[in-house]
Amino acid sequence: MFIKKNKYFLLIENIKDIDLKNIKIRNKFSIIYRNNKKIDNLSNLQGFRRKCKLKAIKFYIANNNHLAAILNSDGIYLSSYNKSFGSLSYKRSNYEIIGSAHNFKEILLKKKQGCSFVLLSKLFIVNYAKNSPYLGILKFNNIAKISKKIIPLGGICLGNLNYLKNVHSEGFAILTEVKKKPAKIFSRLF
Repeated sequence: MFIKKNKYFLLIENIKDIDLKNIKIRNKFSIIYRNNKKIDNLSNLQGFRRKCKLKAIKFYIANNNHLAAILNSDGIYLSSYNKSFGSLSYKRSNYEIIGSAHNFKEILLKKKQGCSFVLLSKLFIVNYAKNSPYLGILKFNNIAKISKKIIPLGGICLGNLNYLKNVHSEGFAILTEVKKKPAKIFSRLF
């Protein structure tokens, strides 16, 4: 079964996590590079950015305005812990700001920060924290009534992709499944 949404957000921590050859559809995918530990080689990142441009894939840098400017990225990704309003100056330019949140209060903060999309976590149970709270489809849909620009994130894997048809959102975001089974996940998105 195929999942049809308008936007797919892929969160990566290393440019080796994803093979751009697997992405065949243009203008639907956005890659968010959020490496907090060790940033990849700048020349490798620039090469990756060029490949993204050729394939019409939007490329965002997490919480690093300086690196985003160097790479001429499409925008900035503000993590849920980023409470700064410094990125508002980029809103006037052609940069798009994306944020992440875990609750309604954080969603409102991200809207004040100028985010055009907010990734709301966690939609499903995640493997690394099975006892942590998650929203589920009904609770997510109730929160998403305020805006179609709220995107689900967390716990999305091959086993529950079909449930995303019931989610009222323009798209969805995935993190760990991109690293584990990239070819299988991309084949289900087309």
